[in-house]
Formats: sequence, C-alpha cells, structure tokens
Amino acid sequence: MSEIVKLFTGADVHDGQKLHEGAALALLQNGRRRILAPDQLPRDCATEHLNGGVLTPGFVDLQVNGGGGVMLNAAPNVATLRRMAKAHRATGVAGFLPTLITDRPHVTAAAIDAVAQAIAEAVPGIIGLHLEGPHLSVARKGAHDAALIRPMEQADLDLILQTADRLPNLMVTVAPETVTCAQISTMARAGVIVSLGHSDADYETCIAAFDAGARCVTHLFNAMSQMGNRAPGLVGAALDRGDVHAGLIADSIHVHPASMRNALAAKGAGIFLVSDAMATAGSDIQSFSLNGRDVYRSAGQLTLADGTLAGADLEMGHAVRTLLHSTSVPLAQALAMATSGPVALLREKSGLGRIETSEVLLHYNPETGTATELR
Repeated sequence: MSEIVKLFTGADVHDGQKLHEGAALALLQNGRRRILAPDQLPRDCATEHLNGGVLTPGFVDLQVNGGGGVMLNAAPNVATLRRMAKAHRATGVAGFLPTLITDRPHVTAAAIDAVAQAIAEAVPGIIGLHLEGPHLSVARKGAHDAALIRPMEQADLDLILQTADRLPNLMVTVAPETVTCAQISTMARAGVIVSLGHSDADYETCIAAFDAGARCVTHLFNAMSQMGNRAPGLVGAALDRGDVHAGLIADSIHVHPASMRNALAAKGAGIFLVSDAMATAGSDIQSFSLNGRDVYRSAGQLTLADGTLAGADLEMGHAVRTLLHSTSVPLAQALAMATSGPVALLREKSGLGRIETSEVLLHYNPETGTATELR
C-alpha cells in the first residue's frame, strides 16, 4: 500500500457504474485511484474523512449550449469556450461537448475552428463538439430559428467529415426528413455520433435511420414525434431499439416524471442525462439572446417570448437529484447516467466516466444535488 498518497473515507464510492457502500477511495502516486474495502485500509496514511455523500467521477455532458453568461452561438471563439468550461467545471462536469444550435454556415465553421483550437490549447473539459442542426424539421424546431433550418447538402456532409477528422468526438443532431440514409451511413462510418432529434418523422423512417447508423436520440420526448397507438413516432422508435441511446433532460419541466419512469423501464441503461444548458449556467443573468431572439429565465425554466422552451436551467447534479426524487431509479443508476452512460457514445473517452481514471473527483450530496470537486 506504499503507493497510496491519500485516503478518502466516510462516503460511499461510485465507480461510474456501481455503488460501493462503506468503501474507501485511495489516491495513488501515479494519479490513479483504487477502491478499498474496509478491511484493506492502511494504518499510516494521510486520510480525509467525509461526512456521508458519494464519491463519483466527474459528470459528462453531451449537450452544453452555453454557460457563464455566454452562448457558443453568440461568440464562437476560444474565450467563450474557456468561460463555458469554467462555469461547468464548477458544477462538477469533467467533460462536455460544446453545442452549437442551428446557425449560419460561417458561424458553424467558426465554432468548429474554436473547438479545435481549444482542444489544442488543452482547455479543461472540452472533449469535442455537438452540432445540433441546421438539418432539422421545421415542424419540430423548438427554439431553433426556422429560417436557418435546411436539408443537408454535399458541402455540409464534406464539412462534417472534415470535422470528424479534426476533433476527438463529433456529435451531430439531424432529423431524418432532412438527411438521407446514405448521408447518415457516411457520417457513422467516419466516427460521427449521429443523433436523431427535432424531427416529426414516422416510426419507419426513424428505424431506417437507426439501421443506417444513427445511434442516439437528442433530448428524448422533446421536439419530436410522440408515441401513439398506431403511430409510434421517434419516441416509440427510440424506446423500441435496445441499441440506441437517448439523452434526457431531467428537470421535471421538459419531461413529466411519469414519462421518465416509462422510458427508464423500457431502455434502462440506454438513457443518459444531459443539461441542455444555456448561458445562464453558472451565472445570475436573467435573459440572453439566441439568434436575435430574447430568452428569459424564470422559475427554473428558460423560454422565448412566446413561451417556447429554449434549453434548460439545469445542472447535472440537480438532474441526478431529480431522478432520485421523481423516479424509482437507484442512486447507482442515476449517477451512471451522468458519468459512464454518456461516455459509452464517445469515440475518444479520455478516462472519463470511471473513478479510477477521471481527472475530476466529486463528492456528491444526493439530498441537495450539489457536487464538490476534491483534490
């Protein structure tokens, strides 16, 4: 045990998938960590005793539109990304995909360049990019600007393929009405995480897109065709396919707790948490601009002037707490949905989602939903 430099006791340990009750966590000289049973604890070792809670790897968020008072769309540069990263790291996020909401081609190009530069400069927490649009359905646009939504053309596909070569992880949300199965297959073969969202497509169209290589659904239930008795829609297709993952905004505003419970019963580990965070994350601002439209913050939600939901006023730790209080999900599964669950989709995982290798170690309080980084 001589390689142990510090020991944390007094809190349960979540390894990214399982909960180890009564265990201790050892910090090793090589920077890694080891979970120890009570009878394995060394006697002479620097020890920090924690008064309850859970030790867990840092959260991983695949949908982060902004933070620290800024939006990626408004200023797609490294300074914005640094500010977003700082804001989300303070909430326990170890890795995230900055997310660009539907915008003009020159904004998309600038965002790609900014993320590539941020990764080259090792900005903490940035693990790739999520392009949410512009190849969506106007019928299910949500807060996206309808004037900017359009079908995918060859130049768009070429840019996505080039970006996949430049970045460790690239996620692209598309509606199968505006892309072809051939385009989906080409992106998937290039390592792109193709996710269906903002879509009014029928069940059969969605299944064909999954067969072509799409393997995720963006914010399940929101901005998509719903499940009916004769028309299962994108929701039904997602729940029907065990090989498809789905992000979930667990704030009890975007999705009713009963719908969350039904989805979890159908898919279990296939569902992961996302914050869909906007500029308000880590900030006390009460409004901001999205593509020239004002978004207002009130009573835990973000809306356009007409009441349309525009992202979420949510932190990952609070999303875990919502699951614990609104569903029957055990703590181990809820934490996995914020750690190893999203990591399963990534091409380059960088040690995320595992307590042995995650750069960020959190002390999480399930009662308050708060997470404190330990060093």
